[in-house]
Amino acid sequence: MTETTPPVFLVEALPAKGTVVLDGEEARHAATVRRMRAGERLMLSDGEGGMARCVVETVQAGREASLRLLIEERWSEPAPALRVIVVQALVKGDRGELAVELATEAGADAVIPWRAARSVAKWEDGARGEKALARWRSTARAAAKQARRSRVPDVGEPVGTRALTALVQTSAVTLVLESGVSRRLAEIDLPAEGDLVLVVGPEGGITGEELDALTSAGAHVVRLGPTVLRTSTAAAVALGALGALTARWT
Repeated sequence: MTETTPPVFLVEALPAKGTVVLDGEEARHAATVRRMRAGERLMLSDGEGGMARCVVETVQAGREASLRLLIEERWSEPAPALRVIVVQALVKGDRGELAVELATEAGADAVIPWRAARSVAKWEDGARGEKALARWRSTARAAAKQARRSRVPDVGEPVGTRALTALVQTSAVTLVLESGVSRRLAEIDLPAEGDLVLVVGPEGGITGEELDALTSAGAHVVRLGPTVLRTSTAAAVALGALGALTARWT
């Protein structure tokens, strides 16, 4: 498919105008993988709404790759009035990373890993858990660039059900996706602003005790449609529905 917008590269901060040098891993990707050349255009993003359209002036390839860029236009995109926080249950293997990738491309504003009772993956404290969390964060970063997003979703520290219920209580609304209920997402009155928490359970499902705790805190248990979705795809499908049912896509 032909690209209609320039590729996005992430930087720590955006200068207001003039020229800027892109270096490090982003420059190596631009010069070696994307094979950017002088005269081509790319986008810089600070991952927090700031964007700059640039034209490449010079390219230095190799291990010390760098690109000299001229900023043509700079702007800042506001955060959405209605933020969607995806609470994704931990899953085994790369399905968790797939869930983060798809949710990011579909517009999630934040992702929180959930240590659900039936999660096979546990992410115990220590080096292994930190490595798994780093993979989720790297996945969100790459997916945001792929989707040409101005904001990279924050991937928070993993939480248990007690911390999750506290998040439910402070949200504008919380939706728990569950295939075995009759109430549909489209039947819920959705807010125009604030935090909408979207809870996705593990492959083994959310336990009765967890559902009781979440509903007692104010969550609504809903289903998306007539089919049963994998935990890795449910959030992305729900985000698409929310985009159509709210003003997020307008």
